[in-house]
Amino acid sequence: MSAGDVKHAGINLGATDQETHKQAEPDVFGFWIFLMSDAVIFALLFAVYGTMLGATAGGPTAASAYKIGPTFIETVILLTSSFTFGMASIAMKYGSRLRVLISWLAVTLILGLAFLSLELNDFATMIGNGASPTRSGFLSSFFALVPLHGLHVLAGCLWLVVMMVQVPLFGLDARVKINLLRLGLFWHFLDIVWIAIFSVVYLQGLIR
Repeated sequence: MSAGDVKHAGINLGATDQETHKQAEPDVFGFWIFLMSDAVIFALLFAVYGTMLGATAGGPTAASAYKIGPTFIETVILLTSSFTFGMASIAMKYGSRLRVLISWLAVTLILGLAFLSLELNDFATMIGNGASPTRSGFLSSFFALVPLHGLHVLAGCLWLVVMMVQVPLFGLDARVKINLLRLGLFWHFLDIVWIAIFSVVYLQGLIR
């Protein structure tokens, strides 16, 4: 890869597959635009949540509704899944055996499903304790923001399944590599959003 080559955030394939690297440039740029539009939606929901934090209508508050222990475990699981997807990206870039790549994708999928399972259990516990979305403006804003992130993780898990089918079916051709690059950006983006949720929603809620 020459010094003049364009580099984008994330894994760059220029050192190992110059042709796919060139093809990836417009696709990855377009996907960045999609991610930024998604980030705007999350930013708006964060803003709504911030304005609704005190609108409890005499119901559960953030301090009484949130459980930091399970949420911390969810955070560790999601961050670990980012590491395992990073290993899958490295396996793809350096042409490791497909079995290695698929194994890392499978581990990432398991971690993503574990995150979703714990998060659904948290929601069920909250609703069982009377902290339902219709109870107050505060809870409505919470259930608009946090489950939206969970839906994104679910979409990422479905995408992982698709890639685990495509990799053995088509091999590591340019189309599959670019799809993996985009999925990597999406998965790491979800981590960033979750860190914001953990810090702004859960940690801040506990100190109020």
